[in-house]
Amino acid sequence: MNNDIVLKEVPPLHSDLMSLIDKLDNELLELCPSEGIFRVDFSDPKVHSMLFVVGYQDGTPVCCGGIRPLNDETVELKRFFVEKTCRKQGLASKVLAYLETKAKEKGHSLLKLETGPERADAIGFYKKSGFVEIPLFGEYIGSKYSICFEKRL
Repeated sequence: MNNDIVLKEVPPLHSDLMSLIDKLDNELLELCPSEGIFRVDFSDPKVHSMLFVVGYQDGTPVCCGGIRPLNDETVELKRFFVEKTCRKQGLASKVLAYLETKAKEKGHSLLKLETGPERADAIGFYKKSGFVEIPLFGEYIGSKYSICFEKRL
C-alpha cells in the first residue's frame, strides 16, 4: 500500500465506517474495560448532526474519524482510528486536518477529545498536533479511564 489516501464523508451507519469502528472497539478492549470505552450511540437521532469521514487506501477503508457538535463553539473528535498496519504514514494527520477544516467551515473554533491514558501513541500524536491537556469534560468527568485534550482552531 502507498500513503495516498482518499477521504470520503459517509453517513453514520455506512458499512466501511462501522467495520473500522468495530476494529477500534476491539483494539480498545485490549487496553481497558468496556466502561472505559465511550462509544457513539448510532440509534440516537443526534448522530445525524455528526460528520464522519472514512479514508481509503487503494480502495480499502483504513481510517476514520468524526466530529460531534457540543455547542456553537466546540466540536468533539470521535471514533478516530487508523488500521495498525497503516500507522506512521501520515494518515491520521490527513484525517485530522480534514475534520478540523470542516469544523472551522461550520463556525466552530475549539476541538476537544478524549482518549485513554494507556494510549501513549495517541497522546503523542495529539500533542504533536497542537492539542493541550484539559480537565475531563462532559460524560468523561469522573472516568479513571480518560484523559482529555483540546485545540483552538
